[in-house]
Amino acid sequence: MPEAIIDSVANLMDRGGWVIWPLLVLSIVALTLIFERTWFWIATNSQTRRVRFDQVALCLRQGAPNEARALASGDRSVYGRLMDRLLGETSASAIALAVEDQRQRLERFMTTLGTIITAAPMLGILGTVTGIIRSFNVLGAEVTATEPSQVAIGIAEALITTVVGLAIALVVLFPYNVFRAQLDRSLGRMETLIAAVQEHHGAESAANSGDDAEEKRSA
Repeated sequence: MPEAIIDSVANLMDRGGWVIWPLLVLSIVALTLIFERTWFWIATNSQTRRVRFDQVALCLRQGAPNEARALASGDRSVYGRLMDRLLGETSASAIALAVEDQRQRLERFMTTLGTIITAAPMLGILGTVTGIIRSFNVLGAEVTATEPSQVAIGIAEALITTVVGLAIALVVLFPYNVFRAQLDRSLGRMETLIAAVQEHHGAESAANSGDDAEEKRSA
């Protein structure tokens, strides 16, 4: 059975022409990135992480930053790293920089996957054109082709590359949309954390201002 599969793949690669090789590279890259991103999102948005996220946000709203920091200290996800940065920052520029650092982790490889979705069908169309040209060259040769298989070689190349290009795009498209949905959900959670931290800093500033005013009245 494995030998039959290997022979089928080898035959496909042979009949697909040179365009099948970049399509093969795209498929390997796509599968690798899909596996990496799937593992990343499972770890990032697991049930345990969601529960910890809710607890951190609740601690901040209740004015317990030390408890929030303790919960976030052992979390190496984007939420934990963002919380470590946010609790020590108060300026808008520092908060924006912290968010941008974690956004890059969330959006990692998304551009590459989107490019593969676009490039794979285009390579398939390129293979279609080269296969048709190959068939026309056989038909237009000075010596007329007597074997239909000579013309069929170019037609097979045209059809195989088209099918492979479309198949790669479809296989990548569905995980890509799932990853995009996870990305949007994570950005929403990050905005919730930012709002909770800003609310906490605002409450601290108000409390400090009240203490300063009380000290001045006492003096």
